[in-house]
This record gives sequence, C-alpha cells and structure tokens, in this order.
Amino acid sequence: MRELSPRLKISEEDNVTVVTLTDRKILDEMNIAQIGEQLSALVNQSVVAKFLLDFASVSHMSSSALGMLIQLNKRIREKKGEMRLCNIQPAIMEVFTITRLNEVFRICASKQDALDTLK
Repeated sequence: MRELSPRLKISEEDNVTVVTLTDRKILDEMNIAQIGEQLSALVNQSVVAKFLLDFASVSHMSSSALGMLIQLNKRIREKKGEMRLCNIQPAIMEVFTITRLNEVFRICASKQDALDTLK
C-alpha cells in the first residue's frame, strides 16, 4: 500500500485500484482539489480503469467533493472503466440520495461487495 498524501491510501486488489480516503471531513476546497488531482493522475496512469473509493473514515463531505467525484467518474467512464464507492456513512448517503447521485454511482455496502462487482 502506498500513500500519495495523508489524504489517500492506495492499494491494488484483484486488478482494482482501491483508494481509501483518510480524511474525516472533505470540506476544504484546496483539499478537494488536491484529492481530485491525485485521483485524476491515478486514472491517467491506469491501464485497467477499475477504481474503488472507500469512504469508511469520511463523516462529512461538501458539495464540491461531490462535484469532484462526478468528474472522476466521467474520466473513468471515458477510459471504459468502472468505479465503485463503499462504506458510505448514513449522513453522506442521505446527501447522495437527495441529490440522486445514488443513481449515478454504484454504491456498495462493503469493500468486499464492491470488489466482487468489479471482477
């Protein structure tokens, strides 16, 4: 497992790039931009664009963070890849539901469920 920054832990499992977000709160514009840039770089480097974002540590997210995820999903789809989100806290899941992003993203309850859907 390697760390691009204190905000992301990256590992490979079954040809899937697993990104664990380590910040409890993803609210600050600069942090969101930094996370977005690092994730975009990972997508650009990937041969097989299969990504799993693990939100187990995240308790708060801003609308800018949602926008960053939408952009990331678009880039992955352009590479004919897939992205899954997992371990989303109930308060954040509520935002995904209200904004109907739960229909845009494939959200899995656990990391293992998400990995199974990407095989």
